[in-house]
Amino acid sequence: MAKLYSNENFPLAVVKELRVLGHDALTSQEAGRAGQGIADSDVVAFASSQDRAVLTHNRRHFIRLHRADAGHAGIIVCTENFNIKQFARHIHNENHHGEFGRWAFLEILDPWDAKNEILAALKRKTV
Repeated sequence: MAKLYSNENFPLAVVKELRVLGHDALTSQEAGRAGQGIADSDVVAFASSQDRAVLTHNRRHFIRLHRADAGHAGIIVCTENFNIKQFARHIHNENHHGEFGRWAFLEILDPWDAKNEILAALKRKTV
């Protein structure tokens, strides 16, 4: 299963659902790093030091960080999705083998098509 680190803007309900599905998900609150104004680059560095992919809704900043330096443990950015369980299950279904992995980047623009976007990203990674 995947090792994930949720940025403080990422819904706790999705994190909880990912845990139910067997993923090792850590929140910024649990890590003692919430509400401190920590720079996004430090969020990525911390997650990478824990070998975790970042989960975030902060698309603009994390896309820029990925483009500047792809040496991270993974970043999953997405738009808001109000169907929490469905979104968590899409992440799980396409990543239950835990291979999202290092240097991967996934931008989910359409939460309703998350499954296809994740699948396509994983296929690109194996090519």
